[in-house]
Amino acid sequence: MPHYLHQVAYSREGWEALLAHPQNRIEAVRPAIEKLGGKIETAWFAFGEYDVIVIAELPDNVSAAAISMAFAGGGACKAVQTTPLMSPEEALQAFKKAGECGYRPATVTARAA
Repeated sequence: MPHYLHQVAYSREGWEALLAHPQNRIEAVRPAIEKLGGKIETAWFAFGEYDVIVIAELPDNVSAAAISMAFAGGGACKAVQTTPLMSPEEALQAFKKAGECGYRPATVTARAA
């Protein structure tokens, strides 16, 4: 099953709600992810640009987009970013295909003066 990295930054309203009623938001979102056929592999709260990091397995891109839309549409987040992840084996397959696909970069030829 594909893996996805979800990065979430809380809005001011989200922080206000958590400060007024502290709760483990990882456990709060787990049922929604599971309802989409996925599971949380690992999750962390973080310092920096994003406040929560979740790595989840989901059946497909549509399911990953759905949970991202649900996060973003709830109003407690100011930013949500979802990144599809590849295993090392998948990356190796991609490297091989890239080398065999025949792509040629654009080049600039020098003009005679």
